[in-house]
Amino acid sequence: MSNKPLMGNSAQSPAHKENMHFRGTSSQNITVILPAYNEEVSIGSIVLLTRLYTDNVIVVDDGSTDRTAEVAWKAGAKVVAHKTNRGKAEALKTGFTAASNLGADIIVTMDSDGQHNPADIPKLVAPIINGNAELVNGSRYLNPSEKNAPLYRLVGQTMQDTTAKMNFDLKITDAQSGFRAFAASTKDIFRFNGKKTAIENEMLADADRSGLRIKEVELGTLRESESPAGSPAKYALRALKTVVEDMEVNRPLYFYSVPGFALATCGFYMGFKFLEAFFLGSANLNFGHTFLMVFLALAGAYMTLRGIVVHSMSGEVKQIKPV
Repeated sequence: MSNKPLMGNSAQSPAHKENMHFRGTSSQNITVILPAYNEEVSIGSIVLLTRLYTDNVIVVDDGSTDRTAEVAWKAGAKVVAHKTNRGKAEALKTGFTAASNLGADIIVTMDSDGQHNPADIPKLVAPIINGNAELVNGSRYLNPSEKNAPLYRLVGQTMQDTTAKMNFDLKITDAQSGFRAFAASTKDIFRFNGKKTAIENEMLADADRSGLRIKEVELGTLRESESPAGSPAKYALRALKTVVEDMEVNRPLYFYSVPGFALATCGFYMGFKFLEAFFLGSANLNFGHTFLMVFLALAGAYMTLRGIVVHSMSGEVKQIKPV
């Protein structure tokens, strides 16, 4: 294990009283996980605000090269540090394990860049406390009248959400949300792989496969975060990449077999027409034309077969419940 031990102050503070106030008589332990990578500027204030609504705040310092871990610890968080940057999926996996070890009943995930408002935590966890859900997704887009994000972000978000609906058959308006609440009992259903698809979408797929009750609540933002990709063009490419990866993993028949069948059909049709013309004496053998025919036919056949095989394998995997 390369994780440093948990650090932090365990003393009760006014945060605990505030936490108990909004939860009424509920005694459920609410623990927030903040994956962080070089977030020393924002992490301190986020931890302080989050402590007002939770029992524990865990910052997973994912190999930061700045003072993220130190600032988070001084603000009152419990810190788990990765020696190297492993990515968000691994950070969440570490955080879920740490939260479980702290006796969490409800686990909340938030981003560390300051875009999520900790004051929304009571609203986010309410469906779980009331026994109406095991996973609650915080959405910035649930109310169409309040979609104030730039047009390019709305288009990208719509693309990703539409893909999520196709892949998971879930009515989710913000599939990329990092602000979620989970019943701690669900932690073992998640793979925390995140290598071929965004971890947010992977967790939705795992939840859907396991039959979790999923609710969505409308949340605001503490501040508008910077464009995660730096420009509209880069953000659009990132959104398109997410859509393509999700389709490849969750809908291989659409991703491989449909275009593959079209390519193979085109190649075979070209070959048929060429042979017809060749035997009638109206066409000569041409290397470029022949190569294109063979390439389309073979590539199309390969993609079609690959889609069928991957679809069959994914169907078997979905039937296997995680241990």
